[in-house]
Amino acid sequence: MKYFLYILALFNVLNASAQEEKKHIREGNDLYKQQKYEEANASYKKALEKNNKSAKADFNLGDALYKQKKYAEAIQQFQKVSETTTDKDLKAKSYHNIGNSYLESQKYKESVDAYKKALRENPSDDDTRYNLSYAQKKLKEQQKKEEENKDKDKDKDKDKDKDKDKDKDKD
Repeated sequence: MKYFLYILALFNVLNASAQEEKKHIREGNDLYKQQKYEEANASYKKALEKNNKSAKADFNLGDALYKQKKYAEAIQQFQKVSETTTDKDLKAKSYHNIGNSYLESQKYKESVDAYKKALRENPSDDDTRYNLSYAQKKLKEQQKKEEENKDKDKDKDKDKDKDKDKDKDKD
């Protein structure tokens, strides 16, 4: 009987903690809908204090960070979810949002890689497929610009060398 009471007490503590976690997630979701992202951020962190393995709180915290344009932190949150969850849909959404965060940071190569991972988890996601196409286009533009800049730098170096040769002739 004594062990039964201990187990019952432990169950009550765990149940209360789970209810607190859900309460903070709901509060965070309400604040998020009101576009109060910093406050939502705080609520999700409180939920994580109650259960540090809450994938839902981690994911939602990533969303709140993204809305605050804290892309590096959002990437870390979504990365955490993608590495710990067994839910393929949540993993795909995490990779998709990692891709979005990289895209906003103009890190197109990383964005393309993240969208590809998202599609491996959910091949039928048309939004991810569209974003992948857009990121690939931006990556090509970036690479083309970098190539043009290299060519301009080479031309400048050649011109400098010619000027140096002209100066030598004057001596």
